[in-house]
Amino acid sequence: MSERPATFVRTELVPPRSPPIIMTGLIGFLRTRLFNSPFNIALTIFSVALLWVLVVPTVNFLFVDAVWQGRDRTACLEASAGHPVGACWPFIQAKLMQLIYGFYPEDQRWRANLTFALAVILLVPLLIPRIPGKTINAALFFIAFPFVAFFLLHGGGLNGFGFYWLAEATGLAWTPSVSRFWIDFIATAAIVVLGTAWIFGRRSGSRPVLIAAITFVAIAAVILLMHLDRGGLSRVDTRQWGGLLVTLVVSVTGIVASMPIGVALALGRTSKIPLIKMCSVVFIEFWRGVPLITVLFFATYMLPLFLPGDFTIDALVRVLVGTALFAGAYNAEVIRGGLLAIPRGQGEAAKALGLSYAKTTGLIVMPQALRHVIPGLVNSFIALFKDTTLVLIVAIFDLLGSLRAAFADPNWATPTTLFTGFAFTGLIYWVGCFAMSRYSLFVERRLNAHRQT
Repeated sequence: MSERPATFVRTELVPPRSPPIIMTGLIGFLRTRLFNSPFNIALTIFSVALLWVLVVPTVNFLFVDAVWQGRDRTACLEASAGHPVGACWPFIQAKLMQLIYGFYPEDQRWRANLTFALAVILLVPLLIPRIPGKTINAALFFIAFPFVAFFLLHGGGLNGFGFYWLAEATGLAWTPSVSRFWIDFIATAAIVVLGTAWIFGRRSGSRPVLIAAITFVAIAAVILLMHLDRGGLSRVDTRQWGGLLVTLVVSVTGIVASMPIGVALALGRTSKIPLIKMCSVVFIEFWRGVPLITVLFFATYMLPLFLPGDFTIDALVRVLVGTALFAGAYNAEVIRGGLLAIPRGQGEAAKALGLSYAKTTGLIVMPQALRHVIPGLVNSFIALFKDTTLVLIVAIFDLLGSLRAAFADPNWATPTTLFTGFAFTGLIYWVGCFAMSRYSLFVERRLNAHRQT
């Protein structure tokens, strides 16, 4: 029997091995994403060179060589500055109010500022999911705010609207216009409150009636505060509006109004009733078959020819209606794609549970469809926000139109004024579009959290 070998004990150290390749952090990102193949190395070098060619001159023009102070065009001339001149920011400072308000009267611009402030106060809580009271907030923003904004920006007051003839017949009309309006208002409030009590009183108790009564009290408070029963604020014709004010009015109105239109058309096109489906198809294909500029021309110049001689519609209102209908047709096809993506079993299960068509659509089908098409809807909103520049064609001065009007001032005629103005407006449009894009990503991640792995 052989002896077992003695245990081996190393008497010298093992040679050190090379460290592992870094695959994390900045070096790992460069190694795995930018320099992991000859093609990617060449593409990275080309991209860096392209950025250098584009970004460096842009930064020099906007910041390094820019002129920041001055009273007229001489400050932005190369002969006065003594070096190559970049952006002429004093031009933006001098024309900033015109770019924001257009030709809105200077002493009345507090009304536009108040409208902007109310919009922010009501919109921000809607965008933050954790803030409670979304129902009341949405009602204030989508229903009450448009009327308040109209009377703030346009001015004017309210007249009687239908029930004063009853007061005259019964001998209750004791003074002219003021009492006439309040008689009509009280009669309308009484009819709505009593109708609410008759419809919802048995099933929901007194809460709907109380909400309706509080709503009319709040409306009356706003009317008294803004003196709408006594003529309201001084009128500012929409032809004096302009700048960022018009851009926001057209884009926000188009986005908000196009959503219910798009939902209704999408449901109509997927309906099983032939007449409703045919009308929806004809409407959608008509509005999608013409460019927006044609819609604006028709609404501005052709529509008045079909109206009675003593009946007129404000030019901006016609543009708002045309824009909303145009955007609604596009949104309808986007929403229809979301409806077709919902499995048929969803609706069949809802019917098996005894849910009506309205509850099935509003509580089950439509929320899922809208969640599927968030990117497409936001893409339409961004396109509409940029397409508001087309209103300049019909003599409505939006942000870009006010900028072009500011170029006509000879006191600021320099070689760099044109590029400075377009850079400033382009930055504003980029900020708005980028904000909508990032918020849509946030909403999409939040609503599709159950699909994330």
